[in-house]
Amino acid sequence: MNVLEAIARDAFGRSPDRVQSVRGGDINQAGRIEIGGVRYFVKFKADTPPRFFETEALGLKLLHSAGAIRVPQVIHYTDQPDGERPAYLVLEWIDEVQPSRAFAAKFGQALATLHRHTAPTFGIDLDHLVDGLPQPEPHATSWPAYYRDRRIVPQVERARQLGRLPARRETALRKIIERMDELLAGLNSVPSLLHGDLWGGNYLCAAGDEPVLYDPHTYYGEREAEIAFTELFGGFAPDFYRAYQDAYPLDEGYEYRRPLHQLYHLLVHLNLFGEGYGASVDAVCRRYV
Repeated sequence: MNVLEAIARDAFGRSPDRVQSVRGGDINQAGRIEIGGVRYFVKFKADTPPRFFETEALGLKLLHSAGAIRVPQVIHYTDQPDGERPAYLVLEWIDEVQPSRAFAAKFGQALATLHRHTAPTFGIDLDHLVDGLPQPEPHATSWPAYYRDRRIVPQVERARQLGRLPARRETALRKIIERMDELLAGLNSVPSLLHGDLWGGNYLCAAGDEPVLYDPHTYYGEREAEIAFTELFGGFAPDFYRAYQDAYPLDEGYEYRRPLHQLYHLLVHLNLFGEGYGASVDAVCRRYV
């Protein structure tokens, strides 16, 4: 039996009318199934760790509950493979359309509205995997402490295990870790609801220039970290940033702190893809050490 057919039978109790493989990213395989005239997006993976799709499903539901920006509706998921099908996540299918110029501003405004949803502490009651790498998520009351202990330090330790920390790089990273409170001083951090992995490949434009977010690593964090990541690899129009700033201006000093908030994602990419990201990590270190 086809994997997508097996997933449809498990999730809906019947065979699909149509199935089709689609692009699923670096980690998962993906497909589209159609049942009774309704299309669904399916992500699946043969060797998932515990709570892999549950974490994503709960993150999508949390973003949806904020009512600020559209995310795909969660239909069904399981992290328990069986003999016929792997673990999977079934989501609402949303058609992507070509955006007009109005889209970028609507997107920036919607993200600012999302970031106004706050919590008492940084973190979330979930343990994430960031592209397959462990990401602990206990709570903290201080952003510098959270960013240091729950973001940077685990990735530095991972880089050491993988042999990607030459002595000069490790020394520089250790100095940044020691100075984190100083480097982030003056930032009026509020735990904001974040997508958590917002790059150009994790959003789309739906009908009516409606922005849609997907593939989240949701948590409550410093919103500067989210905006800084959008600037790391590009994919966001100037009107997006203008609209965001008009709706919810960033604190003074963002430009100075931006590379520091990008460092976490550069370390993740160093650990996932190797030394091709080493020079970018070193460049951030030189800025602050």
